[in-house]
Amino acid sequence: MSDADKIRVLIVDDQELVRSGYKVILSTYSDIEVVGIAKNGREAIELAQALHPDVVLMDIRMPDLDGISATRDIIANPSLPDVHVLVLTTFDMDEYVYDALQAGASGFLLKDADPDDIANAIRIVDRGEALIAPSVMARIVKDLVSARPSSRFGTSTALAEVVSSLTEREVEILRLVAKGKTNDEIASELVISPATVKTHVARIMAKTSSHDRAQLVVFAYESGLV
Repeated sequence: MSDADKIRVLIVDDQELVRSGYKVILSTYSDIEVVGIAKNGREAIELAQALHPDVVLMDIRMPDLDGISATRDIIANPSLPDVHVLVLTTFDMDEYVYDALQAGASGFLLKDADPDDIANAIRIVDRGEALIAPSVMARIVKDLVSARPSSRFGTSTALAEVVSSLTEREVEILRLVAKGKTNDEIASELVISPATVKTHVARIMAKTSSHDRAQLVVFAYESGLV
């Protein structure tokens, strides 16, 4: 495999042992290349802009600038449209998981995950998919939205305006996405082609300023569509 075909990864963690450990682990996979290492969120932003990695492995709790703020900055940067962030957590229900998803992260990975699981998670996120199963994502997001109803759109009025911009078909498809349905499953249920579903999903992402399906699920629950 040529270097151009490899998944380019930026590792971000404030602990040197963790950073070096991930680098050693990922170097054993022929389709993955570690292109940079950062020890805090500020360095992560700078290196993301300089290196344009495919995936950023982002720790959450770091000095100087935390991983959530760094994730929000990277995802919002128009010069980094194809960068996906995978947050690193100690527990699968880390209190910051929802904040990370709301900021634009594509999912989360436990720090003690097996090497093969780490590599596979990077591949999944690189494809633009949510790391964890959509149905599990929906359950987590539903619980967290209920407990912390703030929205990245700021106000309920702004959120309502975005919802009103969606067509009936787009709302229908968004609800199915939030329930964990794949494009093929949605196509079968609505008796339309997968390509048509893909087009609708792309338009919904644009209207809701969502980076990937994970953010669509967050939006669907924040707006009360599901």
